[in-house]
Amino acid sequence: MLSGISTRMRELVADRVPFVHAVVVRAHFPTAVSAGDDAIVLPDGSIEGFVGGQCAESSVRTAALGALRDGRSVLLRVLPEGELNFPDSPGAQVVVNPCLSGGALEIFLQPLLPSPVVWIVGRSPIAEALAELARPLDFAVRRAADGQGPAGATAVVVSSHGRDEIAAIRAALDAGVEYIGLVASHRRGTAVLAEMELTEAERRRVRSPVGLQIGARTAPEIALSILAEIVAAIRTGGLTPAAPTSSGSGHIAPGPPDGGPTTGSSVRAVDPVCGMTVTVSPDTPHLTVDGEDVWFCGPGCRQRYAEKGPLPQAGTGAAS
Repeated sequence: MLSGISTRMRELVADRVPFVHAVVVRAHFPTAVSAGDDAIVLPDGSIEGFVGGQCAESSVRTAALGALRDGRSVLLRVLPEGELNFPDSPGAQVVVNPCLSGGALEIFLQPLLPSPVVWIVGRSPIAEALAELARPLDFAVRRAADGQGPAGATAVVVSSHGRDEIAAIRAALDAGVEYIGLVASHRRGTAVLAEMELTEAERRRVRSPVGLQIGARTAPEIALSILAEIVAAIRTGGLTPAAPTSSGSGHIAPGPPDGGPTTGSSVRAVDPVCGMTVTVSPDTPHLTVDGEDVWFCGPGCRQRYAEKGPLPQAGTGAAS
């Protein structure tokens, strides 16, 4: 691994920025890369490092953003059109790249996601048990008592026995947190939320009583039921961290050049020359034709389009 990539990875981990580490594990001649070459793919689709030319990068970008979404590693096989004799790799994601000029590539994509943050309000026995149990489950624990806030948290649990509950819930709602748990009886929880006059959408984000119904009695058992519910929401319900609210967080994707579509939502386009599906990023080659943006997998296809227009029958690209 290049020292520069290694240093950059440490910086991103420290700043809690999600990214994908892409490493070339096999390359067939005449590719310009070798096994061990690596790069970083950021949430805005930008790539730092080298794992192939622009055609290969486009396939890597699309697969990497998918890995960031589902949190699963991917073995990506990038094959030139007509290349079918690359050794089989069970479980690999295959992309046939019509414009790839070099040999076949196999690239391992590993998403590195920051630990989910749970913001705990209160110093009750349940709050203390929750903080203690959360750390072995790889949660990053923040405490309101330490002056930390809910920004960027995946989940918020308020267990303060009536102290500052409304203010804490409101702060979590305003920070965009989707999972907010209030430790209280059904009657008291209903009264607290009624006093807040929440909208219907806000009310759906607050859980009270919080935690799975496992018959918990002790503080550690209740903490366990809460963490189990949070894990279930992450693993099966798609719960994600609250979106950052400041531009300096490193999570906001910049807009692409010349007013094209933003990349934060993984906008895709079809290259009209080779038919490959590309994920639009700030450096994706493109032309503006009759007021419309046309996107390409690489400069070669852009030049071909500029000179002759789209091919009569463009391919569609393939992925499986």
